[in-house]
Amino acid sequence: MGLDTDLDKIPKHLLKTDDPVFEFNKQIIDATHEYCVSYKPNIAFYEALGPKGWESLQKTLDYLPTDCFTIADAKRGDIGNTSALYAKAFFERMNFDSITVAPYMGEDSVKPFLEFSGKWVILLVHTSNSGSRDFQLLESNDGHFLFQHVIFASQQWATPDQMMYVVGATHAEKIGAIRALAPEHFFLVPGVGAQGGDLGAVSKAGLNSQCGLLVNSSRAIIYASSKEDFAEVARREAMKTQKEMEVYLQHL
Repeated sequence: MGLDTDLDKIPKHLLKTDDPVFEFNKQIIDATHEYCVSYKPNIAFYEALGPKGWESLQKTLDYLPTDCFTIADAKRGDIGNTSALYAKAFFERMNFDSITVAPYMGEDSVKPFLEFSGKWVILLVHTSNSGSRDFQLLESNDGHFLFQHVIFASQQWATPDQMMYVVGATHAEKIGAIRALAPEHFFLVPGVGAQGGDLGAVSKAGLNSQCGLLVNSSRAIIYASSKEDFAEVARREAMKTQKEMEVYLQHL
């Protein structure tokens, strides 16, 4: 479940509360946690609000059930000493289980995130946005795309129990090929729902013997209603998605 909590999109009656962002998140979590294995706050929606947004984020993390896997959708990645501080912020200070990382500055920008025991790096490989083709699909002289070179290189940096890959649901036709390159890794798959990704196609191409997929849905669930019944409607949408996933998991 993506927690892309936008003050311009949450139900207006929540704006009267002391902390509208946390109140929205709290009600969404209460309504959906039995159907979710993970929550993924998109950090931009919180840091854009300044100190108050960071406070809302920490309150959200503290409120989440302890058995939920937490993903900081922060897309960080910088020179080594800077990445080390990003890792400390999200893994030690806020105690996220994982963080999305941009790999395009190379190994030394990723390695600091891998030095924290029990934490996960989720590396951007082939993202769901339309602009992903601008660079990720550049083809090298050996016939491989740039995103494939990211997979080849990163498998030398970490094992499948330390690293996942972001693979967009809007590129379902490539998920099978990516799975062949990374048979044991988990994929974080955004783009199901509002962006039009097909859960059935993703599951058929991407499932492995351990499931191997964390499929994210954000707007299609959390903004399914803008009225006072938003949490109940979100619950129904989450349940519907989970029930569809259950069908595909039966074929493992």
